[in-house]
Amino acid sequence: MCGVAGVLAGSHAEPPGLDELKRMIAMLGHRGPDGYGFYRDDRIGLAHARLSIVGLAGGFQPIHNEDRTLWISFNGEIFNHVELRRDLEARGHRFYTRTDTEVIVHAFEEYGPATWAMLNGQFAICLWDSKRRELWLVRDRLGILPLFYARRGDHLVFASEAKALFGGGRVTPAFDPARLAQVFTHWSTAPHGSVFAGVESVPAATAIRVDSALALHVDRYWQPDFAADPSLAKLSLDEAADRLEEKLLDAIRLRLRADVPVGVYISGGLDSSVIAALARKLDTTHMHSFGVRFTDAGFDETPQQRLVAGHVGTEHHDILCSPQDIQSALPDVIRHGETPLVRTAPAPLFLLSRLVRECGIRVVLSGEGADEWLAGYDIFKEDKVRRFWARQPDSKARPKLLGRVHPFAAVNGQKDSPLWQAFFKRGMMDTEETFYAHRTRWRNTAWSQRLLSADVQAAADDAAFEAHVAAHLPDGWSRWSPLARSQWAEIATFMTPYLLSAQGDRVAMANGIEVRYPFLDPAVDDLCAALPDRVKMLGLRDKLALRRLAARHLPAEIFQRPKRPYRAPMTTALFGDGAPDYVRDLLSPEALARYGLTDADAVSALADKAHRQNGRMTGEREEMALVGTLTLQLLAHYVHDELPQRIRDQRAALDRAEIHVLEDRALKDRDADARTVTPQPTAA
Repeated sequence: MCGVAGVLAGSHAEPPGLDELKRMIAMLGHRGPDGYGFYRDDRIGLAHARLSIVGLAGGFQPIHNEDRTLWISFNGEIFNHVELRRDLEARGHRFYTRTDTEVIVHAFEEYGPATWAMLNGQFAICLWDSKRRELWLVRDRLGILPLFYARRGDHLVFASEAKALFGGGRVTPAFDPARLAQVFTHWSTAPHGSVFAGVESVPAATAIRVDSALALHVDRYWQPDFAADPSLAKLSLDEAADRLEEKLLDAIRLRLRADVPVGVYISGGLDSSVIAALARKLDTTHMHSFGVRFTDAGFDETPQQRLVAGHVGTEHHDILCSPQDIQSALPDVIRHGETPLVRTAPAPLFLLSRLVRECGIRVVLSGEGADEWLAGYDIFKEDKVRRFWARQPDSKARPKLLGRVHPFAAVNGQKDSPLWQAFFKRGMMDTEETFYAHRTRWRNTAWSQRLLSADVQAAADDAAFEAHVAAHLPDGWSRWSPLARSQWAEIATFMTPYLLSAQGDRVAMANGIEVRYPFLDPAVDDLCAALPDRVKMLGLRDKLALRRLAARHLPAEIFQRPKRPYRAPMTTALFGDGAPDYVRDLLSPEALARYGLTDADAVSALADKAHRQNGRMTGEREEMALVGTLTLQLLAHYVHDELPQRIRDQRAALDRAEIHVLEDRALKDRDADARTVTPQPTAA
């Protein structure tokens, strides 16, 4: 993983200056602490901050092709680079590094835009074609890695994170009220946006070609297809487990490719445990594993984590996360994540990635993705019960099935209450609605919008979020099963824009850690999508094929264990007697009025209640509303009060760092500090 940034000038505009590029990439030093590189000509400037994983020697970027007409600044990993390289060398291409990055350049020479679909990896690509005067901005199939851009006059600026756009000076940070409101309903903005006005995100599985006139040509090069494969219709559960194990082993084998040690996350749940077990089957050398423990027993999974680590034979490391740890980490999480959050769950993962770094590990495998592709979330069970209930809406027995859903919520009999049933009954008959499964979640979170200012509430347009996502419905969607539709919606609206960002890339790369996801391998996903529903969910039993696979490698206490969603303490960690000073400061009437993003009276009333009750709120929606408001204030404070000084500090720090590549073709009289250093060929 790395950080990328750049500026593309219009045909009659001034080329970007080297100092501007340095200010931009300096803001991404956490993503690439191993050195910097730059390329500049009369139209474009590319900058790169490197985290060395593959091709440690001679792999600094930007990297070029043989005749230096293609230049790339790349963030990510191409796991099938060995196979692609072999094919390209057979076709006459000559390489000067051992990196996966250079493979992309030669593949583009050979195959053009068809390259993107050939890449098995997680990536954000900035590729400059100097002959055609075209820039390509490309993200991987599931949007694991971020890439943002903004148009300013006759220039297009782009970078891994919005803060780099602000660091360059062309983009002034300003909040987009409508997109802020989206976070307070959908947990994130729509996949193509950000909370900042004019700052857009390259969507997942999308290649944007920027032509010489700075016009954008957008191509979606892949869509998931959940149409059940007829050839798999009679597959037994054991046969489904066989196929899943085969694909996962291949995916893990590819993701163990690195020139540095690879560790594994163990949460105590089924998904990460399966990955740990299969990784140990492939790699019997010394392996490190990592987990989060909680001082609050309601969130802790220590016994399960240690059971798995002992069973598969890893050297296990963990952090014990207290409310004070969440308090101290949350401001950093918001600085790196660049969005408000309605949950504190990313904070412990931020601390975990720091532990990984302290242990000298740079790459870890994660079990994320199994719940989406193999139907492990309660939202899928909830959808099934509501559809069953909708066939007999007056039934007294059918709604009682909801008592078997959300085992970690609505305790003390609330799941049998008329209020609980009425909540799920609302909209129950709209079974053909595109986001049927997700409507109750969004309605619950949208309660938080009442804490936003009148201006932000007036700008709220939840329909715009849904319309954008629905505009990209895959072909054949209407013929998919209800479960398949729900799975697609979960991936499009939650996994990509929220989970892989807030709980994935941002908290890991904040500490220079690369997380790899075997369950998000293309072959694994294509198989899971094509499997019949009955080997994913039967009745309300989930992830059947994965559980059958797990039974071959893990103790019964793990593979028989019900799904336990990863959560972290929220208002109990942030309000009450132990509240940190910044909570009271940022939620004071003065601070709320200063940023003007919230309803000061509504926030003060709910915050006072939380303090009186030591954070023990009557419902999760109140907790999410308070966490959302607090993190919005943290973000506003960072953007308006801290960012200018951080830009100056980071720029000064870059002057003390090593620049490994500097190719400057912009002017005949090069900048005073410019020098040309390019990577030298390394031995195979």
